[in-house]
Amino acid sequence: MEQPTGSPVRVCQFSPDSTCLVSGAADGTVVLWNAQSYKLYRCGSVKDGSLVACAFSPNGNLFVTGSSCGDLTVWDDKMRCLHSEKAHDLGITCCDFSSQPVTDGEHGLQFFRLASCGQDCQIKIWVVSFTHVLGFELKYKSTLNGHCAPVLACAFSHNGQMLVSGSVDKSVIIYDTNTESILHTLTQHTRYVTSCAFAPSTPLLATGSMDKTVNIWQFDLETPCQARSMEDQVKFTEDWSEEDVSVWLCAQGLSDLVAIFKMNNIDGRELLNLTKESLADDLKIESLGLRSKVLRKIEELRTKVKTLSSGIPDEFLCPITRELMKDPVIASDGYSYEKEAMENWISKKKRTSPMTNLVLPSVVLTPNRTLKMAISRWLETHQK
Repeated sequence: MEQPTGSPVRVCQFSPDSTCLVSGAADGTVVLWNAQSYKLYRCGSVKDGSLVACAFSPNGNLFVTGSSCGDLTVWDDKMRCLHSEKAHDLGITCCDFSSQPVTDGEHGLQFFRLASCGQDCQIKIWVVSFTHVLGFELKYKSTLNGHCAPVLACAFSHNGQMLVSGSVDKSVIIYDTNTESILHTLTQHTRYVTSCAFAPSTPLLATGSMDKTVNIWQFDLETPCQARSMEDQVKFTEDWSEEDVSVWLCAQGLSDLVAIFKMNNIDGRELLNLTKESLADDLKIESLGLRSKVLRKIEELRTKVKTLSSGIPDEFLCPITRELMKDPVIASDGYSYEKEAMENWISKKKRTSPMTNLVLPSVVLTPNRTLKMAISRWLETHQK
């Protein structure tokens, strides 16, 4: 099944009943395929940008596509364009339908929630309805805030009660879809969070990141979800008790060290002051690999404390130096870095990306004037 225009395919999605498949390409073409005969059924296109997101409504009557220019376009199952509007500045990154309908109490009509997220750091909630009597309607409902950098992924839970999002700010946020309040903020990932998914029948959540890990989270169904921001916890690491340090060790996969740390009364302040010498001489951790892992985790924690305490938006920090960028440039991996730091990286290392570890297609660095202006505006407002 080849895209008719020969353009690279960026996204594909099956219909709920698996009879149709939609593919979207870099040139903006949208193809609806018959998934049983593998034949092209209908073809269309959006006005501008590449197609980067797609989602079918739960009943399969329509699907939504999102473009890199920020347009949200709705199509019916005959590939007729029902609606298109600018949803996110700088581009859409992901969209998802809730599988559970919402009933209009006044008329008894059923609607579906749609979530979209984008480069504007926002998640938007839409209400979608499609009936043969009233036709199609798409209504903007609200905006969910919480991220300070582009949002790369979003997904509804199977029962529609929660929405999860992952961002360039390295955090995962879980929202209550009824109150639209934040239930949890998870900050264990050390790089961009690129994907997230709820398990259909078990209380599990998976999050994937550029840090090369997939984290699995389990919800405690016995107790109500309460919002306790991990950012708030990290900010006050120095005030952690010995028990807080034990919880942190377990979250980092270092549960075998809990007894040693407790025996030596390591609290938050002591944790941040640990060195390779104290790990070896005082805590008697013999394994070099284990000591190195602990030090890396502590350094990541120190970096988070410094970043959160300074209040500097994470997207303004160079991924290499973790300092505020003065002359940001875009590398061929699509990420922005401080020019001097990236030039040193390229000259001293192999031609690999600091973010992905993949080979860089080119070593050309392009000035990121938009980001430089944003940093300048931020500095002006925080001059004092």
